[in-house]
Amino acid sequence: MQEVLNWSDEFLAGTFVIIKLFFISLVMVITWGLLGATAKLSNSRIARGIANGFTVLCRGTPEFLLLLIVYFGSAVTLTSIARAINPEIRFLDIPPFWAGAFAISLVIGAYATETFRGAFLGIDKGYIEAAKALGMTRFQVFWKLRVPMMWRLALPGFGNHLLSLLKDTALVSVIGVEGILFTAQQASSVNHKPFTMYLTVAFIFLALSTVIVVTMKCVEKYAYRHLEAAR
Repeated sequence: MQEVLNWSDEFLAGTFVIIKLFFISLVMVITWGLLGATAKLSNSRIARGIANGFTVLCRGTPEFLLLLIVYFGSAVTLTSIARAINPEIRFLDIPPFWAGAFAISLVIGAYATETFRGAFLGIDKGYIEAAKALGMTRFQVFWKLRVPMMWRLALPGFGNHLLSLLKDTALVSVIGVEGILFTAQQASSVNHKPFTMYLTVAFIFLALSTVIVVTMKCVEKYAYRHLEAAR
Protein backbone atom coordinates (compact mmCIF):
# COMPACT_ATOMS: atom_id res chain seq x y z
CA MET A 1 0.00 0.00 0.00
CA GLN A 2 2.86 2.36 0.82
CA GLU A 3 4.21 1.91 -2.72
CA VAL A 4 0.94 3.21 -4.11
CA LEU A 5 0.84 6.16 -1.69
CA ASN A 6 4.35 7.15 -2.72
CA TRP A 7 3.10 7.56 -6.29
CA SER A 8 -0.38 8.90 -5.45
CA ASP A 9 0.27 12.36 -6.90
CA GLU A 10 1.49 10.87 -10.17
CA PHE A 11 -1.50 8.49 -10.36
CA LEU A 12 -3.87 11.38 -9.69
CA ALA A 13 -2.26 13.47 -12.42
CA GLY A 14 -2.39 10.50 -14.78
CA THR A 15 -6.08 10.00 -14.02
CA PHE A 16 -6.83 13.60 -14.98
CA VAL A 17 -4.92 13.07 -18.24
CA ILE A 18 -7.03 10.00 -19.00
CA ILE A 19 -10.28 11.82 -18.21
CA LYS A 20 -9.27 14.76 -20.41
CA LEU A 21 -8.30 12.38 -23.21
CA PHE A 22 -11.62 10.55 -22.84
CA PHE A 23 -13.78 13.66 -23.20
CA ILE A 24 -11.80 15.11 -26.10
CA SER A 25 -11.95 11.76 -27.90
CA LEU A 26 -15.67 11.53 -27.12
CA VAL A 27 -16.35 14.77 -29.00
CA MET A 28 -14.49 13.35 -31.99
CA VAL A 29 -16.31 9.99 -31.72
CA ILE A 30 -19.71 11.68 -31.85
CA THR A 31 -18.56 13.78 -34.81
CA TRP A 32 -17.25 10.79 -36.79
CA GLY A 33 -20.31 8.73 -35.87
CA LEU A 34 -22.83 11.34 -37.01
CA LEU A 35 -20.92 12.17 -40.18
CA GLY A 36 -20.43 8.49 -41.02
CA ALA A 37 -24.04 7.53 -40.36
CA THR A 38 -25.36 10.49 -42.33
CA ALA A 39 -23.05 9.65 -45.24
CA LYS A 40 -24.10 6.00 -45.25
CA LEU A 41 -27.77 6.97 -45.40
CA SER A 42 -27.29 9.67 -48.04
CA ASN A 43 -28.18 9.40 -51.71
CA SER A 44 -24.59 10.11 -52.74
CA ARG A 45 -22.64 7.07 -53.86
CA ILE A 46 -19.38 8.90 -53.18
CA ALA A 47 -20.39 9.73 -49.60
CA ARG A 48 -21.53 6.15 -48.99
CA GLY A 49 -18.29 4.83 -50.44
CA ILE A 50 -16.15 7.05 -48.21
CA ALA A 51 -18.19 6.11 -45.13
CA ASN A 52 -17.99 2.39 -45.93
CA GLY A 53 -14.24 2.66 -46.46
CA PHE A 54 -13.88 4.50 -43.15
CA THR A 55 -15.77 1.86 -41.14
CA VAL A 56 -14.06 -1.10 -42.84
CA LEU A 57 -10.58 0.38 -42.39
CA CYS A 58 -10.95 1.54 -38.79
CA ARG A 59 -12.88 -1.48 -37.53
CA GLY A 60 -10.57 -3.89 -39.32
CA THR A 61 -7.32 -2.40 -37.99
CA PRO A 62 -6.23 -3.10 -34.40
CA GLU A 63 -6.42 -0.01 -32.20
CA PHE A 64 -2.78 -0.34 -31.15
CA LEU A 65 -1.59 -0.54 -34.76
CA LEU A 66 -3.77 2.38 -35.87
CA LEU A 67 -2.41 4.45 -32.99
CA LEU A 68 1.17 3.87 -34.15
CA ILE A 69 0.28 4.56 -37.79
CA VAL A 70 -1.42 7.86 -36.91
CA TYR A 71 1.37 9.01 -34.59
CA PHE A 72 4.37 8.11 -36.73
CA GLY A 73 2.56 8.67 -40.03
CA SER A 74 1.57 12.20 -39.07
CA ALA A 75 5.17 12.94 -38.10
CA VAL A 76 6.47 11.72 -41.47
CA THR A 77 3.81 13.67 -43.36
CA LEU A 78 4.27 16.92 -41.43
CA THR A 79 8.05 16.71 -41.70
CA SER A 80 7.88 16.15 -45.48
CA ILE A 81 5.55 19.13 -45.94
CA ALA A 82 7.66 21.36 -43.70
CA ARG A 83 10.89 20.44 -45.48
CA ALA A 84 9.28 21.22 -48.83
CA ILE A 85 8.56 24.72 -47.52
CA ASN A 86 11.74 25.16 -45.49
CA PRO A 87 14.60 22.65 -46.04
CA GLU A 88 16.21 23.68 -42.75
CA ILE A 89 13.39 22.11 -40.71
CA ARG A 90 14.45 18.74 -39.37
CA PHE A 91 11.41 17.23 -37.71
CA LEU A 92 7.78 18.02 -36.92
CA ASP A 93 5.15 15.91 -35.24
CA ILE A 94 1.74 16.07 -33.58
CA PRO A 95 1.80 16.08 -29.76
CA PRO A 96 1.28 12.48 -28.53
CA PHE A 97 -1.85 13.46 -26.60
CA TRP A 98 -3.66 14.73 -29.69
CA ALA A 99 -2.40 11.92 -31.89
CA GLY A 100 -3.71 9.42 -29.34
CA ALA A 101 -7.09 11.15 -29.04
CA PHE A 102 -7.48 11.25 -32.80
CA ALA A 103 -6.46 7.62 -33.33
CA ILE A 104 -8.73 6.04 -30.73
CA SER A 105 -11.63 8.29 -31.77
CA LEU A 106 -11.37 6.91 -35.31
CA VAL A 107 -11.82 3.34 -34.11
CA ILE A 108 -14.70 4.00 -31.73
CA GLY A 109 -16.17 6.48 -34.21
CA ALA A 110 -16.34 3.73 -36.82
CA TYR A 111 -18.35 1.54 -34.44
CA ALA A 112 -20.51 4.51 -33.46
CA THR A 113 -21.24 5.07 -37.16
CA GLU A 114 -22.97 1.70 -37.38
CA THR A 115 -24.79 2.25 -34.08
CA PHE A 116 -26.10 5.64 -35.19
CA ARG A 117 -27.02 4.31 -38.63
CA GLY A 118 -29.07 1.52 -37.09
CA ALA A 119 -30.75 4.00 -34.75
CA PHE A 120 -31.63 6.32 -37.64
CA LEU A 121 -33.16 3.39 -39.52
CA GLY A 122 -35.17 2.48 -36.42
CA ILE A 123 -37.09 5.78 -36.46
CA ASP A 124 -40.69 5.39 -37.57
CA LYS A 125 -41.03 7.04 -40.99
CA GLY A 126 -44.46 8.30 -39.97
CA TYR A 127 -42.85 10.89 -37.71
CA ILE A 128 -40.70 12.19 -40.55
CA GLU A 129 -43.62 12.37 -42.96
CA ALA A 130 -45.70 14.21 -40.36
CA ALA A 131 -42.87 16.74 -39.80
CA LYS A 132 -42.58 17.37 -43.54
CA ALA A 133 -46.36 17.79 -43.74
CA LEU A 134 -46.08 20.52 -41.10
CA GLY A 135 -43.67 22.40 -43.35
CA MET A 136 -40.38 21.61 -41.61
CA THR A 137 -37.27 21.76 -43.79
CA ARG A 138 -34.93 18.79 -44.17
CA PHE A 139 -32.46 20.50 -41.84
CA GLN A 140 -35.13 21.01 -39.19
CA VAL A 141 -36.36 17.44 -39.54
CA PHE A 142 -32.82 16.16 -39.08
CA TRP A 143 -31.82 18.21 -36.02
CA LYS A 144 -35.16 18.63 -34.27
CA LEU A 145 -36.65 15.21 -34.94
CA ARG A 146 -34.30 12.56 -36.28
CA VAL A 147 -31.25 13.29 -34.10
CA PRO A 148 -33.16 13.39 -30.75
CA MET A 149 -35.06 10.20 -31.61
CA MET A 150 -31.89 8.53 -32.86
CA TRP A 151 -30.10 9.21 -29.57
CA ARG A 152 -32.82 7.46 -27.62
CA LEU A 153 -32.45 4.34 -29.74
CA ALA A 154 -28.65 4.50 -29.80
CA LEU A 155 -28.07 4.92 -26.05
CA PRO A 156 -27.63 1.23 -25.07
CA GLY A 157 -25.04 0.60 -27.78
CA PHE A 158 -23.38 3.96 -27.29
CA GLY A 159 -22.81 3.15 -23.62
CA ASN A 160 -20.69 0.19 -24.68
CA HIS A 161 -18.71 2.46 -26.99
CA LEU A 162 -17.97 4.77 -24.06
CA LEU A 163 -16.53 1.87 -22.07
CA SER A 164 -14.40 0.81 -25.03
CA LEU A 165 -13.20 4.38 -25.46
CA LEU A 166 -12.17 4.60 -21.83
CA LYS A 167 -10.23 1.34 -21.97
CA ASP A 168 -8.52 2.34 -25.22
CA THR A 169 -7.07 5.41 -23.50
CA ALA A 170 -4.62 3.03 -21.82
CA LEU A 171 -2.96 2.46 -25.21
CA VAL A 172 -1.62 5.99 -25.50
CA SER A 173 1.11 5.26 -22.96
CA VAL A 174 3.12 3.61 -25.76
CA ILE A 175 3.57 6.98 -27.49
CA GLY A 176 4.54 8.80 -24.31
CA VAL A 177 1.26 10.19 -22.99
CA GLU A 178 1.62 10.31 -19.21
CA GLY A 179 -1.58 8.55 -18.21
CA ILE A 180 -2.01 6.11 -15.35
CA LEU A 181 -0.55 3.18 -17.26
CA PHE A 182 2.53 5.25 -18.07
CA THR A 183 2.80 6.11 -14.37
CA ALA A 184 2.55 2.42 -13.43
CA GLN A 185 5.35 1.58 -15.84
CA GLN A 186 7.58 4.28 -14.38
CA ALA A 187 6.75 3.28 -10.81
CA SER A 188 7.42 -0.40 -11.51
CA SER A 189 10.87 0.39 -12.83
CA VAL A 190 11.67 2.16 -9.55
CA ASN A 191 10.04 0.07 -6.80
CA HIS A 192 9.96 -3.29 -8.68
CA LYS A 193 6.32 -3.83 -7.68
CA PRO A 194 4.64 -4.29 -11.07
CA PHE A 195 1.69 -6.31 -9.74
CA THR A 196 0.78 -3.64 -7.19
CA MET A 197 1.17 -0.81 -9.68
CA TYR A 198 -0.84 -2.42 -12.47
CA LEU A 199 -3.50 -3.56 -10.01
CA THR A 200 -3.86 0.08 -8.97
CA VAL A 201 -4.38 1.02 -12.60
CA ALA A 202 -7.04 -1.68 -12.91
CA PHE A 203 -8.93 -0.31 -9.90
CA ILE A 204 -8.81 3.23 -11.29
CA PHE A 205 -10.19 2.09 -14.64
CA LEU A 206 -12.84 0.04 -12.87
CA ALA A 207 -13.91 3.09 -10.87
CA LEU A 208 -14.11 5.26 -13.99
CA SER A 209 -16.04 2.53 -15.83
CA THR A 210 -18.51 2.32 -12.96
CA VAL A 211 -19.12 6.05 -13.21
CA ILE A 212 -19.86 5.68 -16.93
CA VAL A 213 -22.23 2.74 -16.37
CA VAL A 214 -24.17 4.56 -13.65
CA THR A 215 -24.31 7.75 -15.71
CA MET A 216 -25.60 5.92 -18.78
CA LYS A 217 -28.28 4.19 -16.72
CA CYS A 218 -29.48 7.56 -15.47
CA VAL A 219 -29.44 9.00 -19.00
CA GLU A 220 -31.39 6.01 -20.34
CA LYS A 221 -33.90 6.28 -17.52
CA TYR A 222 -34.42 9.95 -18.37
CA ALA A 223 -34.66 9.24 -22.11
CA TYR A 224 -37.31 6.56 -21.59
CA ARG A 225 -39.20 8.36 -18.83
CA HIS A 226 -42.29 8.70 -21.04
CA LEU A 227 -42.52 4.92 -21.34
CA GLU A 228 -42.33 4.45 -17.59
CA ALA A 229 -45.02 7.09 -17.08
CA ALA A 230 -47.30 5.24 -19.50
CA ARG A 231 -47.09 1.99 -17.55
